Amino acid sequence: MIKLFRSKLYVALLLMVVVLFFGVLGYRYIADYSWIDALYMTIITVTTVGFSEVRPMDIEGKIFTVVLIVTSVFIFGFAISVITEYLLSRNSPQKLKLKKVKNTIDKLSNHVVVCGFGRNGMQAAERLKAYKKPFVVIERDKELLEKYDDDILFMEGDANEDEVLLAAGIDRAKYLIVTLPDDAANLFVVLSARQLNTNLFIISRASQVTSQRKLQLAGANKVIMPDKIGGDHMASLVVMPDLITFMDKLSVEGEHTTNLEEVAIEDFSDQMDCSSLRDLDLRRKTGCTIIGYIAPDGEYIINPEADLPLQPKSKVIVLGRPEQIRKLNEMFHIELS
Repeated sequence: MIKLFRSKLYVALLLMVVVLFFGVLGYRYIADYSWIDALYMTIITVTTVGFSEVRPMDIEGKIFTVVLIVTSVFIFGFAISVITEYLLSRNSPQKLKLKKVKNTIDKLSNHVVVCGFGRNGMQAAERLKAYKKPFVVIERDKELLEKYDDDILFMEGDANEDEVLLAAGIDRAKYLIVTLPDDAANLFVVLSARQLNTNLFIISRASQVTSQRKLQLAGANKVIMPDKIGGDHMASLVVMPDLITFMDKLSVEGEHTTNLEEVAIEDFSDQMDCSSLRDLDLRRKTGCTIIGYIAPDGEYIINPEADLPLQPKSKVIVLGRPEQIRKLNEMFHIELS
């Protein structure tokens, strides 16, 4: 559409230049004006400002002036309409909004790309917002875009297309969450994304058990089956309802706050001397409790002992109320990555 407007604009500008040359040459050789007077007469004639003539004209000059006025009215009217249409098309609110979104996405790096904004995509987006993680959602349903685009950064299009993935910054992203309802579509997105960014951490949804292995072979780091998780959750509510309810309380609540935090040991060691969990003394300083330790090799230790030695590139999982988590982050200047 923009190309069409641009071609029409070139035609309009060309016609305007032709009229001006036609007027100048006509007044120069038909009315016998000087070049400056011919240009002056052409300008005041085509713009219809109503100024007086340089000097009285003969009948040939008057006939030429009539022809020039009629011609210029139609051509300048056409040119004004084309220029106005072109400017409006370039500066419409929708165009400006899309340009702003594109500029915002282009500035992102180490962000999360979410493919699909169905039930699982919405839940993922809510959690990412709660943790203040920058993310982009790829969705082709325009109704959803119009409904949520004030709160969420959307990229309209089909996630199966490489151009759309690149427009969402997949080559600069750190994580990809694929939540499309069709396993074949998820498989294709995972394959494409892995080719575009080999360092990407990919989390994909699967509906069928047989799709798990295929998605992993395609490049997915983690494969989640929401239906299976939902069934296990409902059964657990029967077997141990209070424990499951307590675990639910650890999720996002209220004003998008959290009760769990994952912290790298470097966030502590850069500001204090600490060789063991006891040295951190987080319970006294912040009220938070360390409930887990992740070793550099990926080993998970639940409820670690206080004398457990801390290793570089390890992490701790802390539990606390939202205000305690905030105190922890503020005290050690921890930024959510």
